[in-house]
Amino acid sequence: MTVFSVTTLEGLEALIVDAEAQRSAEARWQAVAAVDPGLVRELLHGGFLLAEDSAGTAVATGIAASPGAASGVVCLTSDRVMDVVDAGGQALLVCLETSPADELGMQLAEGILTARGGMACHAAVVARGWGIPAVVGMNDLEIGGDHIVLGGVRIDEGSEVSLDGFTGEVFVGGAEVSEVAEAPALITLLSWADEVRGERVGVLANADTGEDARRAVDRGAEGIGLCRTEHMFFGDRLSLIQKFLRAESPDDESKALAALEKAQHEDFVPVLQAMGERPVTVRFLDAPLHEFLGAGSGVRGAAGHEYNPMLGMRGVRLAVLRQGLYRMQARALLGAIAEVTAGGGHPHVSIMIPLVSDRAELILVRDWIREEINTALEQYEIAHSPAVGTMIETPRAALSAAEIAREADFFSFGTNDLTQLVFGFSRDDVEVQMMGQYLEMGLLENNPFEVLDPGTVGPLIAAATRAARLAKPEIPVGICGEHGGDPASIAQLVAAGVDYVSCSPFRVPVARLAVAQALIQQDS
Repeated sequence: MTVFSVTTLEGLEALIVDAEAQRSAEARWQAVAAVDPGLVRELLHGGFLLAEDSAGTAVATGIAASPGAASGVVCLTSDRVMDVVDAGGQALLVCLETSPADELGMQLAEGILTARGGMACHAAVVARGWGIPAVVGMNDLEIGGDHIVLGGVRIDEGSEVSLDGFTGEVFVGGAEVSEVAEAPALITLLSWADEVRGERVGVLANADTGEDARRAVDRGAEGIGLCRTEHMFFGDRLSLIQKFLRAESPDDESKALAALEKAQHEDFVPVLQAMGERPVTVRFLDAPLHEFLGAGSGVRGAAGHEYNPMLGMRGVRLAVLRQGLYRMQARALLGAIAEVTAGGGHPHVSIMIPLVSDRAELILVRDWIREEINTALEQYEIAHSPAVGTMIETPRAALSAAEIAREADFFSFGTNDLTQLVFGFSRDDVEVQMMGQYLEMGLLENNPFEVLDPGTVGPLIAAATRAARLAKPEIPVGICGEHGGDPASIAQLVAAGVDYVSCSPFRVPVARLAVAQALIQQDS
């Protein structure tokens, strides 16, 4: 384990002054190598102003899913969050778990607290992307009609609660949260880290809206490595995807697709505008259907309902059964590219097909997308024809990397699902029900959904990367799971030879430093 000599802002400021005085690249590199990435995370997120402000002893502890501290009144629904915020108050959204239908309320909440879920659940991923503190997987959180019970303590809706997204602790009562202060020394450090990285390993962001994209650029992201189209379907958009999935006839499906195409086009434009000439990789729809329809919902073309939706009708599988879906998304994206280009923009876009397990799947769906691209190139003025690649997130795809690489323009590893499938873990369930005990008993050294497993998943990525490059030497390879923001995981990924990592916008600064440190270690 690396021991860093600089863990405080004061130490960082002194380090920068000393390195600047030496006026050498070697001194700058030594400074980059000395700083704990955890310090960067702390400086970018507010914490409790004083220790006593955290209202004493925590009443319960869950999974620290998104860093920062938050305080507000308990709200059991997104509608209640909006009411509190409209009245000038601060709200915490507290619920069993979140879904796309909750995202309007999530955006307005100071923090999020859920009974279910783990590091890769909906609440965790969305909260990290928006920089909202979150604690998930609270086993002892009970939710009533107008109250919660947490750690055996009844707390009425409207009462104040505080949470610490660094530790996972939750406290009864309000607390004062510090503002994030500007730290010129941090800006300097990250510029030196970028100097170390050069063009060797890029740092991109997972971003799904124009606002997310701007946040990412502000934090130094060099592009978007993952634009998740399923995250565009919330609020009034949710009904559009539901109508498509529940369509009972070709006519109903056609009408639903037309409405979706218009909405997708409108959503893609601000993302492309915000990114300018930076690369943007758009992943076509990949979400378990229960997140949109509820558990046990029937879908035309699927057999009744799914018993394990995380392993079911997702990604390319849904595209094969509902053949208009990815064609529609391609048309919407190409139309957005044309609109931004006509406005003087220069978008550089790639299309990613998710959950491919077999070369034949990729060829079939890739060719549909390329047909739409060729049609668009005849209709529109598009300077850069989109590349079409795939996400490697099943063990079979990783083991078939050479075959798949011959048919793909690029690879991106989806480490969240790859970890789930390698371990045979249902990630949300396992983190809540058994991960703590496994870690306490020493059965696992780290939570593999937080730190890339060095015994299986890391080596599998490295082997797949080597195999892909033997088949196609110039194929770009990246990673867009949440491990892309974890320093220990980044060290493994850089050693595996990836071209870039992509993570939530608020984790980009940490990734910039961690990638540079991994390269320094590699060069030493």
